[in-house]
Amino acid sequence: MELQQMRYVVAVAETGGFTRAAERCRVVQSALSHQIARLEKDLGARLFERTSRSVRLTAAGEAFLPVARQALQTVERARAEVAAATGEVRGRLVVGAISTVSAVDLARVLGEFRSRYPRVQIRLQMEMTETLVDKVRDAVLDVAFIGMVPGARNPGVAERELARNELVAVVPPGHPLAEREWTTLARVARETFVDFTAGSAARRQREDAFRAAGLDSEVAYEVTTVEFLAKLVRAGLGIGMVPAPMAAGLPGLHAVRVRPAPERTERVVWSARGPSPAALAFLSTLGVDPE
Repeated sequence: MELQQMRYVVAVAETGGFTRAAERCRVVQSALSHQIARLEKDLGARLFERTSRSVRLTAAGEAFLPVARQALQTVERARAEVAAATGEVRGRLVVGAISTVSAVDLARVLGEFRSRYPRVQIRLQMEMTETLVDKVRDAVLDVAFIGMVPGARNPGVAERELARNELVAVVPPGHPLAEREWTTLARVARETFVDFTAGSAARRQREDAFRAAGLDSEVAYEVTTVEFLAKLVRAGLGIGMVPAPMAAGLPGLHAVRVRPAPERTERVVWSARGPSPAALAFLSTLGVDPE
């Protein structure tokens, strides 16, 4: 079994096809397919079910994938640790973030980090909080910026709170609330909502406050990004609730404070097993001490 074979398996699993995996790995498809076939022969089991339309992991593939990822990450970590011991930060840094992150200027921070540590390969993924936490726990991500209800905990990851802020209502021009500075939660509860997907941390930040006040709400439109939430609100399809710092960056919408206000915390999370040298350097850039 070779590390390159593991890389090919991970690439196929993540891209969903042999052609895209070969493009990512910068090899011809026939070479990638041949190496995976060799690996399957050595293991005595097929890792992928191949059809004319799709490629998916078999039960054996599902079992093999996390182990392959861990092996590759261990090798990368070993190289990075050796480099760090000689005074050089290098390797991989995969950062995840929610679309409503406001506690840090992520673009600026990543730019500064790249300038300071040019040997580190940086990747960024935007996801919902639950997915980000799972990916940090599974070592797919090194660091992630998430939003949570105050008091919520995330087993299996280390975390630091970066900011705590209130949610405000965002409404389009001409809405009855558009000229008001603040309103009550009971008044807002009479509106139709554009909100994040059911069960998400972003949705719970609002719903927990409504539930505590004995209020219900109607969600007609579910989204995964604040940008699309804003588009639907501008179209007059409903109102939304977003963190106060984020509302200022949504042109064409009016922000209205709500009392009692739903709250959320923004946090940075990393593996409970300890950050890699690149992740440690990134946390230091944020002023976060993982000890």
